[in-house]
Amino acid sequence: MTLNTDDVWVIGAGVIGLTSAVALAEDGHRVRVVSRDAVAATTSAVAGGLCWPYRIRPYERAVRWAVRSFEVLAELAGRPQETGARMVTGTMAGASTDPGAADDGLAAWYDAVPGLRHAAADELPEGCASGWRARTPLVDMPAHLRYLERRLAAAGGVVVRRELRSLDEAGRAAAVVVNCSGLGARSLVADREVHPVQGQLVIVDNPGVREWFVAADQGAEQTAYALPQPYGLVLGGTAWEDAWSREPDPEVADAIVARCARYVPEVARARVLAHRVGLRPARSSVRLEAERLPGGALCVHNYGHGGAGVTVAWGCAEEVVRLVRDA
Repeated sequence: MTLNTDDVWVIGAGVIGLTSAVALAEDGHRVRVVSRDAVAATTSAVAGGLCWPYRIRPYERAVRWAVRSFEVLAELAGRPQETGARMVTGTMAGASTDPGAADDGLAAWYDAVPGLRHAAADELPEGCASGWRARTPLVDMPAHLRYLERRLAAAGGVVVRRELRSLDEAGRAAAVVVNCSGLGARSLVADREVHPVQGQLVIVDNPGVREWFVAADQGAEQTAYALPQPYGLVLGGTAWEDAWSREPDPEVADAIVARCARYVPEVARARVLAHRVGLRPARSSVRLEAERLPGGALCVHNYGHGGAGVTVAWGCAEEVVRLVRDA
């Protein structure tokens, strides 16, 4: 298929790619999303969907992107059936006795989230010394990705299945290439700094849990979280660096349920509905910058978001639009 060189090609159909494509299409560009995988087969489709910066750097930019995404998702939460986004109250717990003293780089995030406060002692489960209480977007990712596809189509964009061997291949067909290839950037642009952080989760029948709960220190390989979604209660998780397998490990699944049951006892006997594994595209820092390809096409890189794709997607997408406008 021959395309005019005023088209934008967005590489990757995860939440970063689709959100960038929507933002560009609604800014007036003719956009084509090119993806090796179907949208439903991307890592984004198996993500838990909590809007909270996790395993992403640099913190200063990540928090700025996350705050903007919070604003957009909070607005979308007014139409949960359509968008997959809801506002849900929950607890982010930790082991520190003073949550205000933790140097986790997220102070600006804590300042920006409306109504966020320190959790009282009687709001924390046994074993948690401190935590935050907040009402944040919780996103049903399969539903949200379908919403983004519909919104892109309404703006004139399309999604096509195609595997690209190089950015130059895209640059010969489009004037602008937006590289949202995630873990695929290892081969597409030979960026060996991008690596997987494997996350396994278990979906169970929700025994009546209405709030989200997370006990996950930054950098921990084993975490505990319970996220109530329309399709079940999502239990997690793991964060194994450089683990490539997408096959669920039964022993790991049992350990996840056991960890979560320490904080949410009702899940111990909940019926298991599904097991899922995703590979977070981690990098020492997100690559969000523009360059010219050898053939002259503009390329905007937008990958390496770790475990915070939906959390920063809209903030990053708006930066992509600015970079394209300013080129």
